[in-house]
Amino acid sequence: MTYCVAVRVNQGLVMLSDTRTNAGMDNIARFRKSFTYCVPGERAMTLMCSGNLSITQGVKSALSKAIKDSHSDPDVETILNCDTMHRAALIVGEAMRAMQSRYRESIEMDGSGARASIMIAGQRKGGKPRLYLIYSAGNFIEATADTPFFQIGEHKYGKPILDRIIKPETTLEDATKAVLVSMDSTLRSNLSVGMPLDLTVIERDAFDFRVRTRIEADNEEFAMISQSWSAALRKGFEDLPNVLD
Repeated sequence: MTYCVAVRVNQGLVMLSDTRTNAGMDNIARFRKSFTYCVPGERAMTLMCSGNLSITQGVKSALSKAIKDSHSDPDVETILNCDTMHRAALIVGEAMRAMQSRYRESIEMDGSGARASIMIAGQRKGGKPRLYLIYSAGNFIEATADTPFFQIGEHKYGKPILDRIIKPETTLEDATKAVLVSMDSTLRSNLSVGMPLDLTVIERDAFDFRVRTRIEADNEEFAMISQSWSAALRKGFEDLPNVLD
């Protein structure tokens, strides 16, 4: 299981993912689920993956191969040279369809699920910050003012804080705090989601990463956010009016 969350506000984009893919009694596995791409001053984007690992790794490999091939053949279209973020989402969707077509039947015959989801968020020069959620079939939807965030993986525990806080006018700083609290809530309630975390922040019109960091289990800032949020919840609970006489 995994948990990835991406937010689009007027000031930019915030993306956060965990790294746990399995959490058995004696078998805990970790894989990076967040990947960044950047042409400084021209475009920056983050890809986050959930679902069948062989499918998502296949998509990632196909995107990386195209980027490598474009160095010797400029006619090769990639997420780093395409005209729009919408086209970048189409390229990821095409790679997803190709992987599903090639491997889905054999994966399911082996008794495993082939479902996968990918989020791509970023901005290119001349365009706006955009966020897309791509499904197993390769189709996708885009975040809007009415739906300014997407989640993939184990999303239910971290959704309430996002519903209450995230609006288009939310500042980038508050959006970052909200996704960290969302992840903290998920970590506390589901063992299949685990540290370390990968956080990326893209400020509007910067065309580069304001933040691109890994948050380890001993990170003091994340621990302070977790402790402060717990204290605020306890205080809020204690202040609620009694309903029994």
